[in-house]
Amino acid sequence: MNYDPKSLIGEVMNVKGLVDYQEGSVVSRMVTNKKAGTVTVFAFDAGEGLSEHSALFDALVIGLEGEAEIPIGGEIHIVKEGDMLIMPANVPHAVNPITKFKMILVLIHE
Repeated sequence: MNYDPKSLIGEVMNVKGLVDYQEGSVVSRMVTNKKAGTVTVFAFDAGEGLSEHSALFDALVIGLEGEAEIPIGGEIHIVKEGDMLIMPANVPHAVNPITKFKMILVLIHE
């Protein structure tokens, strides 16, 4: 489903439909990109993920579908549909899907 980011304000949408799985890939769609932060929806094929990295700002992950292992500073967290996890700024983290996995990532800039 194609969404024009300018037309999203005030519209009800199915967030799971913003991105589709692609074999062997990570797919993302930025929903909003403002000075105060960003909101991005991701779809990870099973076995595809994001390698360990850190961010300058806190990040909020909201699980939409499937299941992923998200290590933060060496501690492993399992995130599933309906779960929320806050990843603190400047602490290494990764996203390792256990199954196909969709999530929302919210970065709040200071």
